[in-house]
Amino acid sequence: MTTKVLLVGESWVSSATHYKGFDQFGSVTFHLGAEPLVKALKGSEFELTYMTAHDAVEQFPFEMEGLDAYDAIILSDIGANSLLLPPQVWLHSQTVPNRLKLIRAWVEKGGNLLMIGGYFSFQGIDGKARWRRTPVEDVLPVTCLPYDDRIEIPEGSGADILKPDHPVFAGIDGEWPPLLGINEVEVREREDVEVVARLPEDQGGFPLLVLGSYGKGRTAAWTSDIGPHWLSPAFCEWENYGRLWKNLLGWMTGKK
Repeated sequence: MTTKVLLVGESWVSSATHYKGFDQFGSVTFHLGAEPLVKALKGSEFELTYMTAHDAVEQFPFEMEGLDAYDAIILSDIGANSLLLPPQVWLHSQTVPNRLKLIRAWVEKGGNLLMIGGYFSFQGIDGKARWRRTPVEDVLPVTCLPYDDRIEIPEGSGADILKPDHPVFAGIDGEWPPLLGINEVEVREREDVEVVARLPEDQGGFPLLVLGSYGKGRTAAWTSDIGPHWLSPAFCEWENYGRLWKNLLGWMTGKK
């Protein structure tokens, strides 16, 4: 049976100005950040819908029926404002359903939510992701810090697996490829919450993968990236890259 997964975010547009002597011109480039995951899940039991950050502003569901089409939702590198300020609100001062409250209600009745780290995940760069004290934070197994939460690791870091027998690590052993950064979070003190992976002690021992539940749904926080830049090319090409995400989604949706 196919498991339907909605990935929200992981895209951006960059603008550059090029100077050549007297002359200059501009260029705009569109980027996708989740190609490694898309490749890893292709042809698997997980049917992935990739909703880019700019599309999510208007296309992320405003009603429960839209969320019910999915077994799991992944929020990755997209700030809370993208769901709080659609054009109806930002441009026309109209009221719309609060989609952060909708996500919380969806998880409470059995939906499964994963937040993946990045510059606009958790609290993010300069604190601009703004997931702290939102209904989405309520369902996560971690809480967000009130400031820029990035831990940059330019020298690279491995991972300490605290529960190697957990289903999310089935078939995965050996040394992990380098991670180049994470978001720092605080783990909730609840019986259902467990830290299954973290950075090594010499890198601060910060949580890397935290699992939990909310109502009838399962939730997870992976505090590093889904691809570059916080995941090194070696990590994205790692033989266990796809297995890790399939195991995690399988655990979230009750298949592991």
